[in-house]
This record gives sequence, structure tokens and C-alpha cells, in this order.
Amino acid sequence: MSEAAAPPGLFDRALRRLTAVWRDMAAGVAEEDDSIEAQMRACLRSRGGEVSARNRAARLAQTYLGLDADGQKDFLRTLASFDSDPEAVATAYAAVQQAQDPAERAVAQANLRRALEPPRLKLLTRFTTIPDGRKFLVDLRAFLLDHRNEDHLLAALENDLRGLLAAWFDVGFLELQRIDWHSPAALLEKLVGYEAVHEIRSWRDLKNRLDSDRRCYAFFHPRMPTEPLIFVEVALVNGLAGNVQRLLDEKAPVLDARSADTAIFYSISNCQRGLAGISFGNFLIKQVAEQLASEFRNLKTFATLSPIPGFRRWLDPKLAAAEPGLLSEEESAALRAATGAEGLAELLARRSWWRDQTLVRAAEPALVRLCARYLLLESNGKRARDPVGHFHLSNGARIERINMCGDASEKGARESATLMVNYLYDLAKIEDWHEDYAGDGKRNASSAVRRLISSSQWSVVSGQSTRRRG
Repeated sequence: MSEAAAPPGLFDRALRRLTAVWRDMAAGVAEEDDSIEAQMRACLRSRGGEVSARNRAARLAQTYLGLDADGQKDFLRTLASFDSDPEAVATAYAAVQQAQDPAERAVAQANLRRALEPPRLKLLTRFTTIPDGRKFLVDLRAFLLDHRNEDHLLAALENDLRGLLAAWFDVGFLELQRIDWHSPAALLEKLVGYEAVHEIRSWRDLKNRLDSDRRCYAFFHPRMPTEPLIFVEVALVNGLAGNVQRLLDEKAPVLDARSADTAIFYSISNCQRGLAGISFGNFLIKQVAEQLASEFRNLKTFATLSPIPGFRRWLDPKLAAAEPGLLSEEESAALRAATGAEGLAELLARRSWWRDQTLVRAAEPALVRLCARYLLLESNGKRARDPVGHFHLSNGARIERINMCGDASEKGARESATLMVNYLYDLAKIEDWHEDYAGDGKRNASSAVRRLISSSQWSVVSGQSTRRRG
């Protein structure tokens, strides 16, 4: 899903606080050689015990944050250079090759694993002992993700750090918490900054999203208690929601949540770029759905109202190339009649075309059908081509309904020709639908969505089919 950066004001305040804490810890550490490499070696040696090692780690972290981008890359290259000893690895590997029985081989393999473990892993782990050390490492990986392609050393360090973070941020360690209007102001400010799907425009907008017929839940890590890792915003409504502007209308009456029959997940935002590729969004949705089901017995339907960010990127080149058979004769004739001899590409280039109902009615059949093809058939290998679609399908959802003018904004028109999609989470079928997609690449969809795809397209367009379930 979407990711966002921390609000600059919050980051600056946190940075000042952290560097002050680390500076106090590092004050008692003095080395004859003050180079970064020497500081790292001293931190590894643990001379003076664990307290001294912790203070040296704080000094290293303070040093890193005080550098510019080029200096930080040099710092990380130095850190990455603390690699495994090739001779020790070769000796340990030879012992494995020469082992005569299973017991001897097991010991030799354990020694090989130890020899392969680079000292930089120990250095990275040292940072977890200082205040906010987990957050420091998460942000450090975010920097590495931006620069790993520039240098093999940085790529190796990023790979090591990803493995550590995946273990430390296992979903079993995470805590699900509800965020409401009474949550700390600093947390609410972060919510505004991290929202990456539908911008929170004001405090009034935020309060509306946290009202009694709304819910917001986030995963937190015990070592990062003030930093949400991922959060989901939910609207409690009656029936499937098909337009996000109406869903977020601040002037709309507040619904009695106890009478709602549907929970709409309308925004899911990853907050920490440094945790990219470490997935816990699927666990978040399932836990929230189960919690809502236990709190509100009337809830029968759990679904999303999701953007389709890749639709225009896929569609526009096909329109520009005038792909044969992309539009039916009937669709083309309706568009020409509504636009004065223009086609779909020209209509989509018009400013605010979605505000003209005549144009919307003319474009809707073609756009909805093409969107169904995009969501159901277009692929990157076994994966759905649309990233949001892949996320929900891999989590065990099915494509339920495609909504014309679901996002009637400039961004919605630019990314998805105003279309949004409902993905349905059936708590009784999540595991089956997950296995269909994860195992065979099969995408479950409602019969209404499946009918949008002609039988010839199932085989001609992508060479695959979907599991036909109602």
C-alpha cells in the first residue's frame, strides 16, 4: 500500500530530542582515534562492558545523523565493510565438506553459519540498545533503500538490515490499537502526515474520520510506542460505498454505528518506509475485521473502497497506439455522439470531463469493462498488475464491484479515470481466496465483474482464468 514520510515538524523535534539524549550518553566515551571506523571497532570490542558499548552506539548514531547525505553514505559503506572473514568461511566450509557423520556435519554447519555472520550485524544490533534505536534503524534502512543500487556494499548492508527488521517486527510482536479523537495530539499529527491515500485536509476533516461511525486502527511495536507502523481507516455504513467524496463528506449526518451493516476500509497507509517489504497489512485487515465483527453484531459485509493507481498508466499507451479491438463499435459510437467525433483518449484529456454527466454516461461502459480486464487479466508474472489489487487479492479478498466516478477528483481522474473498486473480505473464505491467488494466481471476482469480460479475453489477453465463484 501507500507509504508516507513523517511530518517535517515532528521529525525535526524528534531529531533534536534524540541527538540531545545520545549526546549525553556519548559524553563519557573518549577514544584516541576518533575516526568512524575506529568508533565502530571500539563498539564491537565492547571494552568497558555493555554500558560503554551502548554509549559508543549512541555516539555512532549521533555522528551519523550529523552528516550530510554523502557523509551518511560513506558512514554506511564503512559499516558494510565489516564483513565475514573469507579465510574463516573457507575453513568452516571445508570442515562441512570433510564431515564423516551427521553429528559431525551438524557441528560443522553451525560453525559455518557463525563464520558467515558478518560483524556488521552485531553493530546494527548494538543500535537497538539505545533510546529509539529501533526507529533509528528503520530510518537508516529507508536511506539505504534510496541508495542501494549505487553500491554493492550498501545493497549487502540493506539486505542484512532487512532480515533483522523482519525478525524484530514480526506480527507476533505488534500491538493493535485504536486511534480516536482523544489520542495524544502528537499521534494525531502523525496520522495527518502519514495519510497517503486520501489527504487529511484539516483538523475538522480528521475529527470527521474519527467520529462515532468511523474507526481507525494501527499496529505499533513496543519499542516504537509513539510511531504507527501501518494504519487503516474504516467507515461504518449501510451497503457498499461507491464514492469516496461522499464517504468523507464532513457535512454528512453521523450514522448510528450499531445500525450499520457494512465496514468499508477506505484507506490503508504504511507509515515507515524503512519497513517496506515487511508485510503486516494483511494481518491488520483481518484483526480489525474480527474486532469490528465482535463489537457490532449487525456488520455483515467487510469491504474496501480502493484506488486503482495503475489503471491510466496501463490504459493510456493502449489508447495512444489505437490497439485493435480495445473499444467495441458500440462504445466508440456512443463516445463520438457525446463528444462530437472524439474518442476515449480525447475525452480523458478534457479538463473536468467527469463533471459532465453526458460524458460520464458515454465513457462508463468502456472504462468499467477495460478496468475489469485490467484488474482480472493483466499481470506481472502471476501477480495482478495493479499494486493495490495485488495487495488485497494476496490477502484473501475478491473483486466485488467497479465504481464509475468513485474518486471524482483531479488525482482520481489522473490515476484511474475516476474509477474505484470494492474488494470484498468474506471472513469465511479469506483463506481459500488467498490460496487461490498465492498458489495459482487465480483472481476471485463477483459474477457481475466477471460478466464484464468476454469469454475470448480469458484466454487471448492473458492466457489465464480466474476461479469462478459467486
